[in-house]
Parts: sequence; C-alpha cells; structure tokens
Amino acid sequence: MDALPHSGPPGCPLVGLAATYMPRLSEFPFEPGLVAAVDQHAAAVRDALVPLVPAPRRPGQGPREEPAGMVRREDLADYVLGFTDWLSEIDWTEPVGYDFATLRLTAVCWLIREHDLLAR
Repeated sequence: MDALPHSGPPGCPLVGLAATYMPRLSEFPFEPGLVAAVDQHAAAVRDALVPLVPAPRRPGQGPREEPAGMVRREDLADYVLGFTDWLSEIDWTEPVGYDFATLRLTAVCWLIREHDLLAR
C-alpha cells in the first residue's frame, strides 16, 4: 500500500490503506449489500477498539451500554498494522470483488472518513 504524500501524518499506515481502499466507498450507492457488510465490519472494529460503558437507564428499559468514546487514529493504526501483518503471514492476495479482508479494510476506511482521522 503506497502512501499519499499529501494526506495525513507521515508514516501512518492509515494513509496508504486509505489510498488503496477508500475508492471502494464510492460503490455504496450501487451496492446496498456492500453497505450492510461494511457497516458490520466497522462495528466489529469499533467494538474491538472502543470499550463499552454502562449507559444511564431510561424508564421502562433494562440495562444498556454505549461506546466510551471515539475511534482514535493511533488505535486504528495499530489495528491495521496487526491485521495487515496477519494478511502477509497467510500470503493473502486481494481478490476481485470482496472477501473478509477487503470488507474489513474497506470498513477501516469508512471509520477513517467518518472520524476524520487523517485530518488531525
């Protein structure tokens, strides 16, 4: 994954990932199933990175939890490094279309965009 020299902090693995997989987000209007799959992967990544805390109860409702904060660039970068290391270990190659890995990497790009993680 090549980094864009004009985007994000130097050396951040999110820059190269965004350059490679961010264009896949443009397929969303044409692929509702893709939106749902990426949303599920984004939720899984967010759940892995942002702890849940008890939320205030509302009358008539049971206990619930909500995320403790936003996805942080540093945490997401660490996640990407670990995930891409694993992909290298298994000699993964990007397929035509989508598999688990491309959905996960596309979901990371969605999180990058939604949390504006390359602008800070």
